[in-house]
Amino acid sequence: MVDAANHSASSERIELTPWDLRFLQIGHSQKGLLFPKPKAPLQENDTENTLIHHLKTFLSHTLHYFPPLAGQLAITQHEDDTISLFINCNNARASFTHAVADGVTISDIIKPVYVPTIIHSFFPLNELTNFEGTRKPVLGIQVTDLIDGIFIGCTNNHVVVDGTSFWHFLNSWSEISKGLIHLSKPLVFQRWFPDDTIIPIRIPRSVVKLKQSNKELESILPENITKLKAKANTEMGTNNISSLQALLSLIWRLVICNKRFDPNEEITYRVVVGCKRRLSKLPDNCFRNVILGVFVTMKAKELLEQETENTAWTMNRKIATVTEESSKIFGSGNKFEGKTILFCGVEEGSIDIEVCLFAETMGALAIDEEFMDVLTL
Repeated sequence: MVDAANHSASSERIELTPWDLRFLQIGHSQKGLLFPKPKAPLQENDTENTLIHHLKTFLSHTLHYFPPLAGQLAITQHEDDTISLFINCNNARASFTHAVADGVTISDIIKPVYVPTIIHSFFPLNELTNFEGTRKPVLGIQVTDLIDGIFIGCTNNHVVVDGTSFWHFLNSWSEISKGLIHLSKPLVFQRWFPDDTIIPIRIPRSVVKLKQSNKELESILPENITKLKAKANTEMGTNNISSLQALLSLIWRLVICNKRFDPNEEITYRVVVGCKRRLSKLPDNCFRNVILGVFVTMKAKELLEQETENTAWTMNRKIATVTEESSKIFGSGNKFEGKTILFCGVEEGSIDIEVCLFAETMGALAIDEEFMDVLTL
């Protein structure tokens, strides 16, 4: 376990908002970082164990600035058979594990078309729902040695933090590991609640688990993304369609093309929208969950017959309806058929894409020329 060094907010209590509570029933969020082994040691006479010690030490220093990740979920039980939860920033623990994958190379990880099953063993806190943060760490880090590389598997409780804030944490860990004394982007832990919300929010006791589907990660070149966006906006006579909307619309349409649907069947795509800039009361650097799912619905034949830009415009108009009044509480699987997540790629302007699909659909998509043309081959 790792403690937050000199933690100064051990008694802080953070109440959970509607955004946070929606994630209680789903699984943790997991992100993996793969690096070649350093060609030169960190310091003179450095060893592999010193590298692990270095990562663990500076993880502890970084957690000093991120008290929610070193805390735990706490429950208050009420007489009406409901419960309320909060983040107890008590410096309880964060999980840090060092493992060795004998005989595994970087090529074994990145060469296969599908994510190798061994990858799941590179992550800590597997098969847990976010609700189990009441008895398990809300952050787990596992450093796995490969023959020629290092895989850092990161598991975080989605009730505590969303993707944008978690990448803030990972980038901060990197900066502090390189010698930065203070965070380059200070944090705000303020929570925002809709008007007239009764705090703490009470919810039923029921909790469900999830099943995970196959997933694959690819990278899309910035010039291809630029072409998609430009074409969509030109065809629709607007400048409002974003790169992400154009890309998600293409993926949605092509996935449907490679599955069998009744032409008149309505297909719904759930787009997760970042709401930090849509809430006037929150600063951009707040550390929390501020995402909301909106549903775009079209008939299968519309997706098949129309061009991607029409779908992108429909998605754009739906996303534009998200306001401060759009907060709702609901649960869903964290890894499920059709889920698509986009990240900033290593190359400036590029995008990494994670698509969760069943094997037969993934196989069909992998030989779809229109889809493969936008990927890095």
